[in-house]
Amino acid sequence: MDGIDFQHRTRLVFGAGSIARLGDLAKELGASRALVVSDPGVVSAGHFARGREAILASGIEVLSFHDVHENPSTKDVETGVAVARDFRPNMLVGLGGGSSMDCAKGINFLYSCGGKMEDYWGVGKATANMLPMIAVPTTAGTGSEAQSFALISHAETHVKMACGDSRAACRVAVLDPELTLTQPPRVTALTGIDALSHALESYVTSRRNELSCCYSRQAWRLLSGGFPQVLVQPSDIEARGQVQLGAFFAGLAIETSMLGAAHALANPLTARYGVTHGQAVGMMLPEVIRFNGQQVRPGYTDLWHDAAAHQGLNVRRDDDTVELLAAFVRSLVAQAGLATELSQVGVDRASIPTLAVDATKQWTGTFNPRKLVEEDFRELYARTFGSDVQ
Repeated sequence: MDGIDFQHRTRLVFGAGSIARLGDLAKELGASRALVVSDPGVVSAGHFARGREAILASGIEVLSFHDVHENPSTKDVETGVAVARDFRPNMLVGLGGGSSMDCAKGINFLYSCGGKMEDYWGVGKATANMLPMIAVPTTAGTGSEAQSFALISHAETHVKMACGDSRAACRVAVLDPELTLTQPPRVTALTGIDALSHALESYVTSRRNELSCCYSRQAWRLLSGGFPQVLVQPSDIEARGQVQLGAFFAGLAIETSMLGAAHALANPLTARYGVTHGQAVGMMLPEVIRFNGQQVRPGYTDLWHDAAAHQGLNVRRDDDTVELLAAFVRSLVAQAGLATELSQVGVDRASIPTLAVDATKQWTGTFNPRKLVEEDFRELYARTFGSDVQ
C-alpha cells in the first residue's frame, strides 16, 4: 500500500443558509478588513450583498473587487492586487464560482509574496505566509474551495498556470446550496460536468491513494445521483446540496491524486478555441475512459456500479463496464445540453496535430493511469471529432 501525506487545511461549513455565518467565521479568523473578490453575475444575483451584509454585521470593514472574468487571467489578478495594496486587507473572501476563488488566491500570492503570477507556477513556491481566506462558492464544479491551487491563465499566451502552495489553501469553505439556485442552466451544466470529471479522473490517476479514493468515490456517488436530478428539477435543494458537496469532495481528492488525460486534452481546446472548460472536458471524457479501460477496469467498474444503482439498473457479470460508463458520461453531457463532438464547437480537424502537441505539455496528463504519447492524444481528439459535415 502506498504512503499517504494529506493534511486537511480547510474547514467545511455546509448547509442551506450558511452564508449568514460568514461574518462570524471571518471574525474568528481575526479579520478587521476584508477584500471580497466576486464577479458581476454574483453581484446581480444578490449573493455579494448577502455576504457583504453578513461581514459588516460582525464589525468588519469590506471592500469589493468585481473585475473578474471567466478563466481569470494574470491581468485580472494584477488589477486585484492594486486594489488590495490600496485597501490593505487582512483577509480575503472569494465569493462566486471557480473564477472568483482562483482570482482571490492569485491576488493572495502576489499581495503576500510579491512578484508576478508566473513566479508561482508549480508547487510550493510561495515565499511568505499568506492572508487567511474564506471561499463561498456559488457554483458546484471546480472544487477550488477545497484546493491549494489557483488556476490562472496568462493574459498573452492564454496558457493555464496551476499555482499551488499549502499556504494558499482556504481556511474555511462555506457551502450554501441555496446560492446555486440562481445559476443559469448552462452554468449548472458546465460546472456539474466539471465536478463529475474531477471525481472520475481523480479516482484512477497514478497518484491516487486510499484516502483520495474515498473522497473521489463519495464525490461520484453524490454527483452521479444529484446532477441528473438537478438537470430535470433545478429547484431541488437536496440535489443541489449533493452536487455542491460532491464538487467539494472531488476537490479534496485532487489535492493528492491530481487529474488525468481528459484535462490535458481539454486545456488546449480552451486556449486555442475558447471552448469553455466544462464543455471541453465533458467532450473528451468518454474516449479517455475507453482509452484507460484496459488499465483501470476495476476502478471504472466501481463507478459504473454506483451510477447503475442510481438508475435502478441491474448489473450483470458480463457487462462491459468501461463502455457502459463511457456511454453514461456521454449521455450526461448530452442531457446537460452540451456538445459531445469537437466538430460541434468549431474545432478544425486540421488543428488536431497542433492540439495534440499542446496536450503533451499539460501537467495533468502526467498523472493519467495509462501513459500517453503525442500519437495517443491525436487519436483521442480524432475519435471525439465526429462528423464535420454540416
